Amino acid sequence: MTKTSIFQRPVWVVVFALTAAVAWGWAFPLIKVGFNAFGITADMTGSKMLFAGIRFAAAGLIVLSVARSNGRSFKMGKVAIKQEQSDAGIDSAEREQARPKVKFGDWWFILAFALMNTTLHYFFFYVGMSYSEGSRAAILNSLSTFLVVLLACACFKSDKLTSWKILGCAIGFSGILALNLGGAESGQFTWLGDGMIILNAICGALSNLMTRGLSHRIDVFVGTGYSLTIGGLLLILPGLAFGGTLSHINMLGIVCLLLLIAISAVGFALYNKLLSCNPVGRVAIYNSLIPVVGAVTSCLCLGETFHLKYAFAGGLAALGIYIINKGKN
Repeated sequence: MTKTSIFQRPVWVVVFALTAAVAWGWAFPLIKVGFNAFGITADMTGSKMLFAGIRFAAAGLIVLSVARSNGRSFKMGKVAIKQEQSDAGIDSAEREQARPKVKFGDWWFILAFALMNTTLHYFFFYVGMSYSEGSRAAILNSLSTFLVVLLACACFKSDKLTSWKILGCAIGFSGILALNLGGAESGQFTWLGDGMIILNAICGALSNLMTRGLSHRIDVFVGTGYSLTIGGLLLILPGLAFGGTLSHINMLGIVCLLLLIAISAVGFALYNKLLSCNPVGRVAIYNSLIPVVGAVTSCLCLGETFHLKYAFAGGLAALGIYIINKGKN
């Protein structure tokens, strides 16, 4: 008799997924405050890469340290069977068949995952945040959720395309389009702002799908730690090469950076583990809180003007994700 992992129990899926979503929602204002505290302006691309790289490399090292202290396997293939067997409640015979042998290509997959999940994902995100209001970016970033739902249906048999999902995605996309209603004074599309956030959302959606492949190669917590560490270093090195610095070191900036590191370590560790144990669509829909939390906290913390269309767009995005969740996944 096999046991059900805590990451597959409905109540804990909700708790863990919402914890990650709320944490990520707070990242929007924290990044903007961090930019201001460290004196990073919109044209300082190298400094933005350095700031992001420090955040994710540190978060990755924390995840790896916790994984090591908990006795998780750092090796690939059948060496990690026992640990994952305990997590997912799969018997040894089933795991023996499902687990591929260690291949050199597995390391390339982890590198590709690090590039997609961290380096490219957050390069676009940090550049876009410099040219966009935090509240607007938070709502636009919900595009990732709808892309994940649609792409998961195309890639995985466990995720079925239903009428609920089609309706939810249609409503959600209409909410994103609603961001560009009204005149220029209430915010309109820009390539360096909205365009970069859209590219960030696409990278986020693709990396969510790749998480399933990661779980077939290595313990997910360890793989997440590798992804954050490697991806962070691949942001730090070019950031330094482009002359990036954190010129104004101060307590506010350090606090923001520490909070962002904690958000990444906790958020990615929980979220990636959930994705490895459940249908992608069942987990991704809880990201409905990200645009709401991100928009509200950005307005409260940054003093941004909360335009009426933000409430309309955020409401449609949240409604779309709720409708997707209402149907069977």
